[in-house]
Amino acid sequence: MIISIDAMGGDNAPKEIVAGACDALKQIPIIEKIILVGDSTKIEGFVDETLKEKIEIVHTTEVIGMEEHPAQAYRQKKNASICVASRLVKEGKADAVVSAGSTGAQLVTGLFEIGRLRGIKRPAIAATLPTLTGTKVLVDAGANTEVNVKNLEQFALMGYYFAKALKPEKKDIQVALVNNGTEETKGTALTQDAYQMLKNNPRIPFYGNIEGNSVLTSSVDVLVCDGFTGNIVLKTCEGAAKGLFKALKDMIDTSVRFKIGALLLKPGLKGIMKKYNSKAVGGSPLLGLNGISIVCHGNSDREAFANGIKLAVQCVDNHLVDQIKQSIMEE
Repeated sequence: MIISIDAMGGDNAPKEIVAGACDALKQIPIIEKIILVGDSTKIEGFVDETLKEKIEIVHTTEVIGMEEHPAQAYRQKKNASICVASRLVKEGKADAVVSAGSTGAQLVTGLFEIGRLRGIKRPAIAATLPTLTGTKVLVDAGANTEVNVKNLEQFALMGYYFAKALKPEKKDIQVALVNNGTEETKGTALTQDAYQMLKNNPRIPFYGNIEGNSVLTSSVDVLVCDGFTGNIVLKTCEGAAKGLFKALKDMIDTSVRFKIGALLLKPGLKGIMKKYNSKAVGGSPLLGLNGISIVCHGNSDREAFANGIKLAVQCVDNHLVDQIKQSIMEE
């Protein structure tokens, strides 16, 4: 397996990106080679000497910044690192691309370089949420702010197959529609129509509607919504987790008794923090493309980026694109 890396994308590029790629090479035997795309003069110094035989550097000096308009930047910078890295997937020279750069730029280059699967109306971002009942897939997490019923049906199908790739051992994966009530008559005209379409699709194990207060506690595996709603759900969950841990830390610091109690609870607290650590997954796939493209957080460090590469390997190894392609052909 060959993985293409946008080595210049992200707040900590190229140092942490290259370090994460080297870590992934050491940890994942199935990776035969990693291709680092970016400025070779900035990349070479961070490459692990013991891994040079498994690393190829494709030189380019162009980079699409976070502040640039994605479509405009793509037209002006066809040799930007994310463009070249994605092009390698299209040309069959890599099995997946991973980047911590501009999500918008990665979506645009995914559409124009890798290409969209035939039949897919709109690709979507599938984020993973660590919850009390295990990891959940949230789709769409921000790519499409305005959608129609058909888009939501396809998001549900793609999310279902991604969840199967994440949890190959689980046989009873369930899909739910994010709404403001559990009854099928709740929500907008869009969500009411989507409810009926998901309910009547025999290939989707539809649970029904799910409200925001059940996102972290329900037994469902896939949460379906438009990108505007999904991004708010994602950021709210991230903010709530950070706020809770900060409040706990601030409370512990207020007394010696609490500090002693925290010392006794330290192993358990570490376990909880590990469970809700966003670095553990590392990235989110752009579903609906004719190849694997993993979006990592802009501030990814080496651990998070290495885990983003692991996710790419998992998606390739479980033939995620082929499964989505087959599901669309059957419609």
